Amino acid sequence: MDLRIFTEPQQGATYDTLLTVAKATEDLGFDAFFRSDHYLKMGSGDGLPGPTDAWITLAGLARETKRIRLGTLMTAATFRLPGVLALQVAQVDQMSGGRVELGLGAGWFEEEHRAYGIPFPKEKFARLEEQLAIVTGLWRTEVGKTFGFHGTYYDLTDSPALPKPAQAKVPVLIGGHGATRTPRLAAQYADEFNIPFASIEDSERQFGRVRAAAAEAGRAADSLTYSNALVVCVGKDDQEVARRAAAIGREADELKINGLAGTPDEVVDKIGRYAEIGSSRLYLQILDLDDLDHLELVSSRVQSQLS
Repeated sequence: MDLRIFTEPQQGATYDTLLTVAKATEDLGFDAFFRSDHYLKMGSGDGLPGPTDAWITLAGLARETKRIRLGTLMTAATFRLPGVLALQVAQVDQMSGGRVELGLGAGWFEEEHRAYGIPFPKEKFARLEEQLAIVTGLWRTEVGKTFGFHGTYYDLTDSPALPKPAQAKVPVLIGGHGATRTPRLAAQYADEFNIPFASIEDSERQFGRVRAAAAEAGRAADSLTYSNALVVCVGKDDQEVARRAAAIGREADELKINGLAGTPDEVVDKIGRYAEIGSSRLYLQILDLDDLDHLELVSSRVQSQLS
């Protein structure tokens, strides 16, 4: 089971804070550092000092880290034109030496669009589908040839399709709870399917839909990686679990039901149940970015039992 660190900087984090967490992620042996792509805080809290841009952040981290994978859960298709996004991701991949992954979703948080003057179209899923075709098509086009796309929402003519990523293929992540269109899109474009904040039962059901969609598309179901994103709250004992839960405004008992919470052995046991239904990668949502002792505990007492 791969363990990846997943942060939510829109809740309040500077680049320096994210850099500290990313370096700890690397030093403690985790597989990757991922971040959300949002411009407005959610829920309580002031969100200070304000949002940071996902791909600018990852560009900086690309030069400051050496081993860990870097990516987004999820970049919103509403935020960037697909040609620009393909260029940005390719450049960050070059800057990292080929360690970037692109999670791409339709976008859903209308308030952040209003707050920063970003259009929030009704036909988001259809736009996402065209973006996936364009981004992957640009990367796939051979050097010296051109790429064109003429869709309902985007039109590209004679694009040189440059620059190219360092990787021969940048892994693409698609995720969500949708029962029909999401599995179909994952089967067509994704290297990894991720389901966020879902129970074992719901995850198993959704993984089954994606596997069925892959088979229908003539693709081996096991050619995709299946993963979960879950909030994590681990403590040496119940008192430490409760303290960490309170620090992020949650209840320990609720987190034990809806996330990965408890003592290291309790969390390892629950991870094993996700593994049984086909999940091979977990994105551990870390909400208290100042608690580096939490990361160290997960590394030494949870991750060590999974290798």
